[in-house]
Amino acid sequence: MPDAPLDLTIRPLTGPEELKLFLELPYVLDHELADDLATGRRRPEWMWVALRGDRVVARIAWWSRDGAAPLLLDFFDVDDTLPLAEREEAGLRLVGTATAAVVPAGAPRPEYGRFVPAGWREDPAVREAVETRIRVMERTGARMLVERLRLEWRAGTEVPAATGRLRFRPVAGREDLLALMTPVMEGTLDAHGQADLASGLTPRQAAEKHYDEELAGYATPREWWRVAELPDGEPVGFVIPARNDYNPIIAYIGVLPAHRGHGFIDDILAEGTRILAAQDGVERIRAATDLGNVPMAKAFARLGYVNFERAFDMVWDD
Repeated sequence: MPDAPLDLTIRPLTGPEELKLFLELPYVLDHELADDLATGRRRPEWMWVALRGDRVVARIAWWSRDGAAPLLLDFFDVDDTLPLAEREEAGLRLVGTATAAVVPAGAPRPEYGRFVPAGWREDPAVREAVETRIRVMERTGARMLVERLRLEWRAGTEVPAATGRLRFRPVAGREDLLALMTPVMEGTLDAHGQADLASGLTPRQAAEKHYDEELAGYATPREWWRVAELPDGEPVGFVIPARNDYNPIIAYIGVLPAHRGHGFIDDILAEGTRILAAQDGVERIRAATDLGNVPMAKAFARLGYVNFERAFDMVWDD
C-alpha cells in the first residue's frame, strides 16, 4: 500500500508576532526578516509554514521592494532531519498551496533565488540539502537559470589608484546610460540578459527593462553612476555603484564590445569601488556575477573581491 500523505497544516503567518515560528528553520537571511516586515518589504500573508503538529517542517516566503506585489521567492526550507521522501512531500505541498494563494492567477511566478555556501558541492550534507530544494522546485516546473558567484570587497583591501587611461564622468540621465547598455546587452554573458533576448526583446528593450525594473529603483545618488571614456571622449563602458536595502553594491558594470580585451574592466570596477569605499562607514561592498562569466569573475578577483557565497536562480517558463 502507498504511504499515507503527511498530516500537515499549511498556512500563512497571522502577523509579525509569529516571526519566531517562521524562524524555527534556519537560513542565512533570517536576520533581515524583522526589518523587512517593519519596512513593508515583506508581508505576513507572503510568509507560509507547513506544520506537523506544532513542528515547522517547511517554510516559504516572498520579497518585494515596497510590499505592493511579490517580486522574488527567496525563502524555501524544509526540515532536513526528516526522511527524504517526507521532506520533498512537505516542500511540494507547501509550494503549491502558498503559491496559489500569493501569486495572482495568470501572473508570472517570481523567480526563486537562494544563497548557498561557496563550496556547497564539497560537503555531502550541504549538497543534499541544496539538491533537495532544487528537486522540489523542479517538480513544480521550475528550471535552473544560472548559478552565480557572490562577491565581497572588505574594508582595508587596497583599491588601486586611477591609471589615467580612462576619464570618468557622471551619467547624464536615462538615455545616456541606455545608449551604452544597449550594445553591452548584445553578446552578453549574463544569463538574465540572455533570457530577455531569447524571449524576443531587442537589446534596447532588454536594456530598458533592466534600467526600469532595477537601476531606477536605487535611492542612492545618481551622481555615483559613472561613464568611462577614453581621453578623446569616446565611451568605453560604465559602472553603477549603489546601495540596496542591505549593502553597498556594484549594481551593474559593462564594457562596450569594441573596447573589450584591453583590461578596461579593471579601471572601471576600481572607479566604482572607490566611490563606494569613500562613503562613511562602508565595511563591505557586495557584487555578483554568473559562474560562466569568467572574465568578470577574474576582474573582481584581481581587485580583491572575495567569493564568499554562491547563489542560484530558478525560473518557471509558464
